[in-house]
Amino acid sequence: MSLDLNKKVVTVRPGQTIATKQNLPYYVGISTETAGTVGLSMNLVVIPPGASPKAHYHKDFETAIYLLKGRVETRFGENLKESIINEEGDFIFIPQGVPHKPVNLSDSESALAIVSRNDPNEHENVVPYEP
Repeated sequence: MSLDLNKKVVTVRPGQTIATKQNLPYYVGISTETAGTVGLSMNLVVIPPGASPKAHYHKDFETAIYLLKGRVETRFGENLKESIINEEGDFIFIPQGVPHKPVNLSDSESALAIVSRNDPNEHENVVPYEP
């Protein structure tokens, strides 16, 4: 690996959320657009109380999640028949192509998670899933 002394460290301070294909508010952090990445993205996702985004899968990339706050049930697999419940402090891995749908189990508090993907364009390869 060679050093590239011409590149700079980039800081991103997102000021507002964007709407995603999954129908969730995202604070876009690191991506091609914000930081010039070529192989990853990292964002803060908010799942409002009692909310659940649209079922979807990620084409051609893996997703790693760190649950900062809340309890979230993730329904996944064929027809979303499988399920796992995660709590704050959990790391979650979703392989490429696995249909999933997170559900915030709280009716009063938002769930917050850091989402990282090996895709610098975090929305282009999100595909809706109809069970």
